[in-house]
Parts: sequence; C-alpha cells; structure tokens
Amino acid sequence: MIENISAIAYLISGVFFIMALRGLSSPISARSGNIFGIAGMLIAVITTLFNPGILSFDLIIIGLLIGAIIGTTIARKIEMTAMPQLVAAFHSLVGLAAVLVAAAAFYSPESYGIGSGGDIKIASLIEMAIGVVVGAITFTGSILAFTKLQGLVSGNPVVFYGQHYLNLLLGILIVVVSIYFVFSQEPLAFWIIVALSFLIGVLLILPIGGADMPVVVSMLNSYSGWAAAGIGFTLENTALIITGALVGSSGAILSYIMCKAMNRSFFSVILGGFGGDTVYSKQDGDKNVKPGSSEDAAFIMSNAGSVIIVPGYGLAVAQAQHVIKEMSDALKEAGVNVRYAIHPVAGRMPGHMNVLLAESNVDYEDVFELEEINSDFSNTDVAFVIGANDVTNPAAKNDPQSPIYGMPILDVEKSRTVLFVKRSLSPGYAGIDNSVFYKDNTMMLFGDAKEMVEKIVKSI
Repeated sequence: MIENISAIAYLISGVFFIMALRGLSSPISARSGNIFGIAGMLIAVITTLFNPGILSFDLIIIGLLIGAIIGTTIARKIEMTAMPQLVAAFHSLVGLAAVLVAAAAFYSPESYGIGSGGDIKIASLIEMAIGVVVGAITFTGSILAFTKLQGLVSGNPVVFYGQHYLNLLLGILIVVVSIYFVFSQEPLAFWIIVALSFLIGVLLILPIGGADMPVVVSMLNSYSGWAAAGIGFTLENTALIITGALVGSSGAILSYIMCKAMNRSFFSVILGGFGGDTVYSKQDGDKNVKPGSSEDAAFIMSNAGSVIIVPGYGLAVAQAQHVIKEMSDALKEAGVNVRYAIHPVAGRMPGHMNVLLAESNVDYEDVFELEEINSDFSNTDVAFVIGANDVTNPAAKNDPQSPIYGMPILDVEKSRTVLFVKRSLSPGYAGIDNSVFYKDNTMMLFGDAKEMVEKIVKSI
C-alpha cells in the first residue's frame, strides 16, 4: 500500500517538474515555473522521508539542514555575474554524488537490494558503471569549467597534438574496464573506471575556450541530469529517474540550440573537441577611435527614431540593469522606439541577460532574440551596446583564425550610429579585438557602465 502511494506521489512530483520546465521556457511564466519546481521537489523529499526503508532520519535531517543553510547563504550573496560558475560548481556536486552513491552500492549491495558482496545483479553493475562514468566526468569537467569562469585558471583553450586520439583511447579503456568490472566485480576495476573518468572529464573541457563556455555550462547541465538519473536507478527512486531524465534531456536540447546559435557541431561539443587557439584577431582599418561623452550620447539618442539596446556581460558586472531601464523609459517618453537585442550566449550563460532585464521589469514585448531583430539594425538609428563585446564582433564573420569564427553575431555595425559603452579597448572574454570600436559610425563611451548610463539619463 505504502509503495503504491509513494509511486503516485513521485509521479505527481514528476508532473510538477515537467510543468516547471514548461514555465521556465518563457520569462513571462518563469516565476510560476519556479514554484512548480519547488512544489515538485518538496513532494519528492517528503515522500522519500516517509519511505519505510529509511533507517537514519537524524543523518538525513542533518544533511538537509546543512544543504539548506549553504544554499540559502549562496542564493542571498551570489552576484548575477557569478551565476555561470555557480551553476558549474553545483553540477560538480551532482556528479560527485553519483560516484559516491555508486561506491556505496558496490560496497554495500544488501542495503540497496541489488544482491550481496561479489554477487551483485548484472543490470545493477551496468547501471553502476554508467553512473560512475557520467558522474565522474561531470564532476571534474564542472570543476575545471568553474575555475575557468572564475578566473582561477586561464580561459584560453589548451590543445596539444594527439588530444582527440588520447580521448578516444581513454574512452575505449573505460568501456573495456567497465565490461571487465561487470563480469568480475573487482573493486580495483571500479576505481580504475572512476580514475579514467575523472581524467577524461578534465581533458574534455581543456580545449574549450572562453567564447564557448556558455555551451559548456549547458552541456554539463545535461551531464548532471543523466548522473542524477543514474543515481535514481541505483536507489530505485522513481523521482530521481524522472528528474534526472528531464534535466538531462532538456540540457541536451539546450546544448543543441546553443550549438546552432554559435554555429558549433553538437557532437564536437559532447566530445570536447571544438576549442581552438585563442589569438588576437587581426582587424583591418584604422585603429583610431571616436570617444564621446554622456551628453553626446543623450543628444544622439533623444533625437533618434529608434534605438536598439544590446546588453552584455559588462552590464551584469556593473549591475546596470535598473538604470538601463530608466534610460529606456526616458527615451520612450521622448518618443523614441526602444527595443532590446539579446544574443543567445551573452553573459556567458544561456538566459543570463533575459534574467537581468526581467529583474529590472523590462517589458517582455521589448526584448527580442538575435534571429528576431538582427535584420532591423540596418534600419536603426542607434545601437547602444553596453558590455556586449564578443557577440557583436565582426571577426566571427570575416576572420577564419578567430575562436568565434562562424558564430552568428548581432550586426550592430550596420546601424547608423553605434554607441559602445566599455571601460577600455581591451578584448572580450574570447580574447580578440573588436573592429566595431574603430568604425566611423562608432562612438566609444569609456567608463563604468552604470555610471555612464546614469549620466545619460540625467542629460536626456
């Protein structure tokens, strides 16, 4: 009877998770999506706690309290600029959990109902091996992604001769050792699988450069989901299987969408092979720039018919989302048509800019994705770029040696006037110069993004 009730409760939680994903697909319904997700997780946790197989409620409660305290503290203190690396760090914990659960199940199979020491079910061993591989790759890959995003190590891709052959060799070794493990149940084989998977997790992320880190984040999101699903099979927990499968599949779909947006090969991303040498792109033309002031920018935009605002990572760093909304409102009052153009990878994480704009209550109907608005730049009076460097860089179209070559960009240079807010002429995260800085129709607004926009608002 209890098992039937648990199954129904887990099914209900799964439905809530599906509704959560549906809600999170749009900024308009994102709040309700979060509520559905919280409700689904609450049902799943409560159902698990009432499982008659639970032997140690005190340890579970202690674990929940520790996790809740850590999670609440991080959520309250974390800056939006650090969200990509936070997501990567959390992914690593899911991967590590998969490895630890698999180890616990291997050394204590009786507790999981999968057999006894030396006589574990073949199906369980296969699940265990897959879970360990995915979990270990997710752990070390996420840790390396975190260190790159946090700036603890260089964001430049690390490539060497025979890299792909080495990955292939390690992949074959993992398969061979996994087969041996399933039939022999040797502890040494288990830990060899763990070690090899840890290593290949690092090697998959090493060749990824800064320009492609948003794809890495979404890919690791998918890996963490499959790792959670593996834990679910080991624990025979329906909720974990459903949740993990949802996260894994949605992360894979997101990775595919991101790859299309960046003109990257989906299979190359999975195999960790799309990084290239990060070089400073050679730009043709004069290196002289045209600096401007906040008063100049205010005058130009106030007298424009249309303005497209292009937010990027610089906006997030300066936390200028609220003042940019004030500028937009002031321009609208002056009769200017104001819209926002969002690149899929702006801000180093999918949806980063959308969240920031939603935080400042920007009207959703004013926000457009790249493919919706890119053709409008040629008919726009002003493109106001605030910290969006790589996603506006023409090197993606005209420099085959550039690490962002082939990535669709926002064609801001086609606007009649480009106002580019930036602290300096330093290259973006991808490490390449932006020829837009030196265009005749570009005016550079040097300084802190928030302070610059505040001055513009006062001058409108």
